[in-house]
Amino acid sequence: MLLVDKPAGPTSHDVVHRIRKTFLIDKVGHGGTLDPNATGLLVILLGKATKLSDRIMGGDKAYTGEMRLGRTTSTQDCDGETLEEKPWEAVTREQVEAQMAALTGDLFQTPPMVSAIKVDGVPLYKLARKGQEVERKPRFVHIYRMTLTAWAPPLVTFDVLCTKGTYVRTLAHDMGQALGCGACLDALRRTASGAFHVQDALPLDEILALTPDQLAARVIPLVRVARTFVP
Repeated sequence: MLLVDKPAGPTSHDVVHRIRKTFLIDKVGHGGTLDPNATGLLVILLGKATKLSDRIMGGDKAYTGEMRLGRTTSTQDCDGETLEEKPWEAVTREQVEAQMAALTGDLFQTPPMVSAIKVDGVPLYKLARKGQEVERKPRFVHIYRMTLTAWAPPLVTFDVLCTKGTYVRTLAHDMGQALGCGACLDALRRTASGAFHVQDALPLDEILALTPDQLAARVIPLVRVARTFVP
């Protein structure tokens, strides 16, 4: 397993492809998708470890997000088409913290149309590109905690610890709706996935510049990965 600090821009598949091509490794996969403009921890699986993909994806996730008050978009993040803009100046820090507290715990979350979830074998984002919208089943997720870390309205920075399958941009969208001004996610960084942390990862460009021996020194052996599931 290899821990990569993904930059904004490439897709998770792009990162997999570049590592496979650079180091001529036959089997390369990842342990949980990050949106193209999201940064942070991307767990790369090499060789036999690709069989552990579901286990890695199943771990809890930690993120740092930046939410923009007053703007609602088609994708629930800053890349989407603006659907509505409303005044945000009256919103207080206390109101935002109250909404974060309200979303903490068990909840059913409706995935956004622009997502990789498949309906009848077709990813939702492909249907969204055609202007189609289909009914999505709400998914059960758990938010362990959500903490406001910086208040510079209209930007609000927060940390969140949650179960797999949680859409942080949907959390931002739902908070905006509850506050009455709308909101979208401006930035997202994954800081942890299961037992693995971004501070132990190397930026993608540094990984691609490693020699094969240097890469081997960075790879986490399969037996150590397995111990995170069966101590």
